Amino acid sequence: MKLEKGKTISHYKILSEIGKGGMGEVYLAEDTKLDRKVAIKFLSEEFRRDPDKLNRFVQEAKAASALNHPNIITIHEIDEADGAQYIALEYIEGETLTERLKNKLRFDEALNIATQIASALDAAHSAGIVHRDIKPDNVMIRKDGIVKILDFGIAKLLGGLGDSVTGRRGDAKPTAAGEDDNTLIAASPRPQVPVSPKTTPGMIIGTANYMSPEQAKGKEVDSRTDIFSFGVLLYQMISGDLPFQGESPLEIIGSILKDEPKPIANLDKPPELVRLVSKCLRKEPDERYQTIKGLLADLKAFKREIEFQDNLERTVQPDRVELETKVFQATTAAEAQKTNDQTKNESISIKRSILGKVFAGFAVMLVLSATGIGYWYYSSTTNEDQVDSIAVMPFENRSGDADTDYLSDGLADSLIYRLSQLPGLQVSPTSSVMRYKGEETNVGKIARELKVDAVMSGRLVQRGDDLSISVQLIDARNEKLIWAEQYNRKMSDLMATQREIATTIAQKLRLKLAGSDTKGITKKYTDSNEAYQLYMRGRYYFAKRTKDDMLKSIDYFQQAIRLDANFALAYARIAEAYNQLPAYPYLPPKEAFPKAKTAAERAREIDPTLSEAHAALANTRAVFEWDWTGAEREFRRAIELDPNNASAHFRFGQVYLGPLGRHDEAIAEMKRGLEIE
Repeated sequence: MKLEKGKTISHYKILSEIGKGGMGEVYLAEDTKLDRKVAIKFLSEEFRRDPDKLNRFVQEAKAASALNHPNIITIHEIDEADGAQYIALEYIEGETLTERLKNKLRFDEALNIATQIASALDAAHSAGIVHRDIKPDNVMIRKDGIVKILDFGIAKLLGGLGDSVTGRRGDAKPTAAGEDDNTLIAASPRPQVPVSPKTTPGMIIGTANYMSPEQAKGKEVDSRTDIFSFGVLLYQMISGDLPFQGESPLEIIGSILKDEPKPIANLDKPPELVRLVSKCLRKEPDERYQTIKGLLADLKAFKREIEFQDNLERTVQPDRVELETKVFQATTAAEAQKTNDQTKNESISIKRSILGKVFAGFAVMLVLSATGIGYWYYSSTTNEDQVDSIAVMPFENRSGDADTDYLSDGLADSLIYRLSQLPGLQVSPTSSVMRYKGEETNVGKIARELKVDAVMSGRLVQRGDDLSISVQLIDARNEKLIWAEQYNRKMSDLMATQREIATTIAQKLRLKLAGSDTKGITKKYTDSNEAYQLYMRGRYYFAKRTKDDMLKSIDYFQQAIRLDANFALAYARIAEAYNQLPAYPYLPPKEAFPKAKTAAERAREIDPTLSEAHAALANTRAVFEWDWTGAEREFRRAIELDPNNASAHFRFGQVYLGPLGRHDEAIAEMKRGLEIE
C-alpha cells in the first residue's frame, strides 16, 4: 500500500518512505503519543493473502519482540490498519556497515563492531532464533558507536527450550533453509539470491556471499549457520575483502562449497584472530564454534589481550614517549593510604596558591625533558630497585573443593612458564615452589630459601562459572607491596586472565624489554578454554609423578588435543611424560619412547617455535635412538628458542654431552639448568 506524507495510521504520522522490498514498504513515521521517530513496515498484499504465513509471522514477531538486547533492533508493536498488517520498529539514525566498509576500518573498530554483533546473536540464539542473513546491509551503526542487527526477515524460530550447544530448542529439528519460508520481520529492503515466491524445502534463502555451505545447499540449518556468516563478516571487516567471490550468486555459492577461504591479505593481523576467523569458516558445522557464546568469549578475551598488549608495548618500546610520566615508590598498603591522603591535601593547597602555577610550569619542563630522555625511565632503574628474580607461589584454593586444586596449582604453573621466558628474569620453577603449598606465606623466609628478590602469592575462588583471583607481588628485600589486584572473571576468561597477570607483572617489575621479548607472556597456545583446562589438569597430575598420575596426565593432554588438534604444547607435554616414564621405571622404553617421538614431532610440526617440542624430541633421539647428530640439533634449537628452558640445558648435558665424553661442557650445561631451576 502506498502512503502519502502526513497520513496518520493509528498514532503514527507518516513522514516519508525510506525503503521498499518484496515484503512491503518501510516508512519513517512520528509516534504522536511518545514524540519519537519510528520505522513502520507494511506487509505486501501477497504476504497478507496467505493465512498460514500471516499467523506464523505474528507468532514469530512476538518472539522477536521479546529480544531485549541493546544490539538488536527493538519492535515496538505489531498491529493492523485498513486490512494491512504493520510493524512499528525502532528508527536508527546512523549508517549501515556496508557504508562504513567503504573506508578501511581501524583494527580496534572492527573488533568492537564484531563483539557487539556476536553479543546480539548470542541473545537471539538463546531465545531459539537463527537470523540466517547476517551481512553488512543488516548491521546498522549509530552515531554513538552502538551496533544494531536488523532484518530478521528470513530468520527461523526453533520451538521448545534452548539448547546450549546448537541453539536448537527442545525436540525441534533444525529447519531446512527454505522450509515454509517462516519469516520474522524485515526492517529494511534487502538484496538476496532470487527465489520463487513459494519456497519449498531445499531452496536457498539468504545472501550469497555470506551463506553457510549447508544453507547454500538448502540443507537443515541451526545456529551454526550464523556463526559461518559472522566469520565471513569478520573476515571482511579485518581484511577489506571477501573470502569467497564470484561474478554471479551461483559462482559465489560454488566457491563457498568447494574453495577454502582466501588467505587474509593483511598479514599483520594477529594469528589468534586469523585462527578464530578460520574456525568460523569451516565447511562442516561440527568443526566450527558450536555456540556463538563460545565464540563471543574468545573474541572478548582476544580483545582484552590486544588492549593489554598495546599497554605493554607502550611501556617497553624505547621509541614511544608518554606525555605523562609518573614514578611511584613501592609502599606498604598502610603507607600507600597515608601517602594518598597527604598527596590529596597537598595538591589542594598547591592549586590554591601561587606556587601552584610555578609547580605547573616546572611540571611542563619535566615533561619536555622526558621527551629528550626517551627510554631513561627503564634504562636508569638502579640495581637496588631492579627485580631480577621472582618466585610465584601456588595459589591458595579458597573454593572449598579439592577437585579444583588443578586450577590453583595450574594458574601458578602457567605464570611460572610464561615469566620464565622473559630474558633477564630468574623464575623459581614449579618443582621448587610446590613444597610451600598449604603453608603460611612467609615472604622473607621463602625469598631467602629460593634466593629471589620478589614473591608473588594469591588465592583463587571458583563458584560455578565465576572465578575470583586475587594476587599480590611483594619486594622481599624490603617487604613492600609492589602491586595487588583482584580479577573477577568467568571460567571462559581463564587463559586471557593468565596472560593479563603475566603482562602486568612484567610492567610492575620494570623489566627492560624489547618488543619481541614479550611474546612469551602473551602467546596463546590454544583457542579452546575447555582444552586449556584439561591441559591444566594434566600438568597437575604430572607433577605428582606416580605411575597412575602420570598416565592420567597423558589422558588429560589427549582429551585436550581432541578438543583442539593444533594444541602444540599439549603434544609436547605428552612427549615429556612418555620420555619420563621409563626412567622410574613405569613403562618399557620400547613402548614409551616411540610415543614420545610421535607426540614431539607433531608438536614441532604445529609450532616450530616451541622449545619444549624440540627438547622432547632431542631427548628421545639421544636416549632411545642414539641419533647424536639429530639430538644435538634439537637440543640447541630448544635452547635457542628459550634460553631459560632449564630441562633442555640439564638434559643436554646429561643425556648428550656426558655420554659423548664432553664432560666439561656437560657439567656447564647441567649447572646452567640447575641455576635456572
